[in-house]
Amino acid sequence: MMVSEALSEKLSDILNRDRGVNLIPSPPQPTQTEVEQQRLKAQGQWVSAIASLETLLLSDGEGTPKKTPQGLIISAPTPILCHPHLTKTLHTGIFTLQHPHHSYQQFQLPGVSEDAEDRNTSNLTELPIFPQDPLATEQFCLVLTPKFPLLMVLGEDSLGLPAFQFSFAPQVVTQGWLSLRSRLKLVSHPQLAYLDQLVKQFTPVTPSYEVVTEFTRLLLNYFPQIPPIISGKNSYLQDLEKNHHQSHSRQQKPVKGSKVEETTDVALLQALSHEIRTPLTSIRTMTRLLLRNKDLEQKMRRLLENIDQECSEQINRMELIFRATELKSKSYQDCSIELVKTPLDSLFRQSIPRWKRQAQRRNVDLEIGLPKKLPQVVSDAGMLDQVLTGLMEKCTRSLAGGGEIKVQVTTAGHQLKLQFETESHRKHNPFKALGQLLLLQPETGSVSLNLDVTKNLFNRLGGKLIVRQRSQQGEIFTIFLPLN
Repeated sequence: MMVSEALSEKLSDILNRDRGVNLIPSPPQPTQTEVEQQRLKAQGQWVSAIASLETLLLSDGEGTPKKTPQGLIISAPTPILCHPHLTKTLHTGIFTLQHPHHSYQQFQLPGVSEDAEDRNTSNLTELPIFPQDPLATEQFCLVLTPKFPLLMVLGEDSLGLPAFQFSFAPQVVTQGWLSLRSRLKLVSHPQLAYLDQLVKQFTPVTPSYEVVTEFTRLLLNYFPQIPPIISGKNSYLQDLEKNHHQSHSRQQKPVKGSKVEETTDVALLQALSHEIRTPLTSIRTMTRLLLRNKDLEQKMRRLLENIDQECSEQINRMELIFRATELKSKSYQDCSIELVKTPLDSLFRQSIPRWKRQAQRRNVDLEIGLPKKLPQVVSDAGMLDQVLTGLMEKCTRSLAGGGEIKVQVTTAGHQLKLQFETESHRKHNPFKALGQLLLLQPETGSVSLNLDVTKNLFNRLGGKLIVRQRSQQGEIFTIFLPLN
């Protein structure tokens, strides 16, 4: 393929030539409302495909990340994976829109220091794309792993209508890579040789039918229900208007606490968590690129570091909500979490600095008491860190007007006892239920998992959570975890 031909071709053109991968049939001469409906459906499929891909990649387990990349993922215009295990084990390339006169030497990203908290972006390469390139109008993702290749595109079908398409066919994924490679070769990108090496290492192979079947099952499971558009107005809005005029009728509404309402909550939260994490991950990535500039003023550096920290906190919070809804969903209720030896010294070494920054930002005094030697517990390290951080965030946000948090770690027989004791400097701000899974604190706008869900998470981790209201100004959260 000539370079000039590659630059005039979109990835959706490659998939359009591959028969049988277009998920959205295109009717002849569709109306504007039908086009809008297809656009919404394609967007919903794209979001569900990202969730499915993340779940598929995590299904191999979350062991200790290896030093060398375990796969390659190239996407545009933003990163699509948020899970920290995946960002550390997969080399990521991001095609971002650039000015035509920029120097491409600036797009090579050096590695970061190992002591930078959660900033392992050495597996990240920024790739340039011109505004006039037809590829700039698409969202796409190309994945190469030892088990499967995958090309996903949110673009247009052969009739120019909105469409989501994907393919596991090695020849199709290879054509997609060659199209992307032609663009990098044209600008003599400094990372091209390294990307070629990764593509050679993870040469597209025909995946097993189990992989394709599981991805398709997940795609259907995560796909949000898009209400049809009728006469230019969303029928869901019409239903709301109808219910407003028929306020005494209860047949249109699910019974509070029913399985229907709970299922809706889970599906909605899963979709929202992915929609929120994706742009936040992009903002954090770009912020960390800016932080590499050695000529930054100290004031600007502090502002960027605050942005990075806020994005990280919200990404972690959305990840925790997603994990909680995942365990709540029917397909995961019977699945067990693998509990292994978890050293607490490394967990607290990483978590405590983050907790202190959370408390400092909200004018909360944090006092932590640890024994000289921390034992090992039986749990899931990644999920335990997320749940504890989520609990700490709930505590600090509930004390936004100032207060104290005392954390005490001791042993109690064959269990580890971890206690969070909060005391507010003013009257305690109550939380209100927000659906079946969340709590809302109206005064601060803070949203967190409700206590039943949090208790369930600790139970799945092999532990137990006990909550006691100490006074109108505070609470005591006591966590028990089995010792190794």
